[in-house]
Amino acid sequence: MPIHDRPSPNHGPRPDGAAVDILVLHYTGMVSAQAALDRLCDEAAQVSAHYLVEEDGTVWRLVAEDRRAWHAGRGAWGHVRDVNSRSIGVEIVNPGHEFGYRPFPAAQMRAVTDLCRDILGRWPIPPGNVIAHSDMAPDRKRDPGELFDWQALARAGVGLWPRTGDGAHFGGPPAVETVVAPLLSRLGYDLDGVGVAQALTAFQRHWHPDALGKPADTETIRRLNDLIAQTDVANSTAGLAGSRE
Repeated sequence: MPIHDRPSPNHGPRPDGAAVDILVLHYTGMVSAQAALDRLCDEAAQVSAHYLVEEDGTVWRLVAEDRRAWHAGRGAWGHVRDVNSRSIGVEIVNPGHEFGYRPFPAAQMRAVTDLCRDILGRWPIPPGNVIAHSDMAPDRKRDPGELFDWQALARAGVGLWPRTGDGAHFGGPPAVETVVAPLLSRLGYDLDGVGVAQALTAFQRHWHPDALGKPADTETIRRLNDLIAQTDVANSTAGLAGSRE
């Protein structure tokens, strides 16, 4: 996969001992790819990412992966509060919800998939740590949003998608605070920093887009439980592999 270099001045060293174990996907949310590329490479803007992927599949490398790019901002995933120090950031060209949000073209999705697979081949990023910007910052971000094809990405081995099947059944709508909240927290959402409703919306954008804006239901619970189970299995497998080295 050809990659074009457009170095951004907006980066710094990763802190000593900071493991790269998160991959954050964004959309650019600007009117054009050129505007986004210019901003990410503008020293005055103080923002960047490691890569930018255009709608035709063109990939730009802006910051070396071993450097700390400035893409994530305030937020958290799991126990990580400084996401920039622990992550690779990929910006995906799309005007976003403010400028005419639209589906991501097939050529772009292929390029994103190939790029992400390459990144995962270089860094020990578990499937449950391939996240949306909105997952780590549900109170202020919506990207890459409900039109991004997370399911296809997971089929290609990048991230997670809920498996089909019957889950637990409840007599009525689940109690958000007592049932949904602990599951969202266990998956990785920072409920100390954001409200349960905001985290639920972020979860829906990523893993349950058909339910976006609706109350939690039994399918919400099933998908959360399944993703947590997949994460637990992946972490256990990684631990066993590490113990054999």
